[in-house]
Amino acid sequence: MNTAVSPAAATATDHLPVLVIGAGPVGLAAAAHLVERGIEPLVLEAGPRAAAAVREWSHVRLFSTWSELTDPAAEKLLAPTGWVRPEPTAYPTGGDWAERYLQPLADALGDRVRTGARVTGVSRAGRDRTVDADRANQPFAVHVTHADGREERLLARAVIDASGTWSTPGPAGGDGLPALGERAAADRISYRVPDLKDPAVRARHAGRRTAVIGSGASAFTALAALADLARAEDGAGTTAVWILRRGISGSTFGGGAADQLPARGALGLAAKAAVDAGHAEAVTGFRTAAIERDGERPVLVAEDGRRLDPVDEVVVLTGLRPDLSFLDELRLGLDERLQAPVALAPLIDPNQHSCGTVYPHGVNELSHPEPGVHLVGMKSYGRAPTFLALTGYEQVRSVAAALAGDREAAERVELVLPETGVCGGSGVFDEPADTGGCCAPAQ
Repeated sequence: MNTAVSPAAATATDHLPVLVIGAGPVGLAAAAHLVERGIEPLVLEAGPRAAAAVREWSHVRLFSTWSELTDPAAEKLLAPTGWVRPEPTAYPTGGDWAERYLQPLADALGDRVRTGARVTGVSRAGRDRTVDADRANQPFAVHVTHADGREERLLARAVIDASGTWSTPGPAGGDGLPALGERAAADRISYRVPDLKDPAVRARHAGRRTAVIGSGASAFTALAALADLARAEDGAGTTAVWILRRGISGSTFGGGAADQLPARGALGLAAKAAVDAGHAEAVTGFRTAAIERDGERPVLVAEDGRRLDPVDEVVVLTGLRPDLSFLDELRLGLDERLQAPVALAPLIDPNQHSCGTVYPHGVNELSHPEPGVHLVGMKSYGRAPTFLALTGYEQVRSVAAALAGDREAAERVELVLPETGVCGGSGVFDEPADTGGCCAPAQ
């Protein structure tokens, strides 16, 4: 274990790197902005390659165009390498994003990016979370476990956590806990959009009955893909059961043609078409309490006692949540519901609104009682949905400016986000959402 730290290094925090957790889109953008500001970053990625999480959904097409998926500071860093900017109006898959932009960016950053390096803990050097004395003057101590099992302790002047939420998907249970029997049925449950171009995955769904639990873009994507399979020559008999915890209203399928991201609106329309064509049966107000077995087939049981007919596969797409375990020794200010920074939570709380437009925000909304630590990207949203890459790029631009001492730039808004065309609160617990609300058009 590498734990040797000189006394001088323990106090000269300005000469230490800013440690970035995660080599995904926002983590790599953070590194690019830090380099642009003359600050040395060190990016630690748990996966074997940069953009490891994005590569796990490489088959999914994004609803943002290339023009909304690349960061300006990153493009400047890439320019001398001969990198060619993709067609701005095209829609890449996750695999395209990783191979044509994120991997080249990681390559341009060079040895500032270390893969196979999982952060297991972050604290202040020599101070657990209870100690006040001289706390803010101590560097951050970051514990890392490498792929070969080697452990290391690194020091940093600041920590930017861009590790995302991909590794912690939400469970099927309607109360936020795994449903009874969910773990035992793991052989029939997936928490990702199925890749139906993969022959093995396609065989699990073709001609079979799949339950899709969830109501967001991922669920729309899965329903549309299963409907395509049902129409294919090898997919006869393929059906889906769409499990919603709420009722269906005009906003259930997203903003449609009113969405300023057309491909995002089209996802909802494709899901609606799957239901209208009979390829998917919608079951509303169903909050899963248990997953039982009928032979080998899962049976979903609701809190109100309803039992659905057996299915062959269950696809759980109930959102993602942050892993905060390795930040336990830091003093974070997180909203008790969303697990997002307290100043950001009101802007993204789905209990209050479902607008796609979130006021562009930066270091002020992302700061914590522990100075020098920032949760950014998907991680900053906690359990809230509707995150866009553009939001993350604006976040790290602001954070990098603040770390460089440029407060004016840190607090300047440099982003306008597209709207979903869907607005309103979440409604009464068992009722469809209201169609008015937070971003209803002015009268």
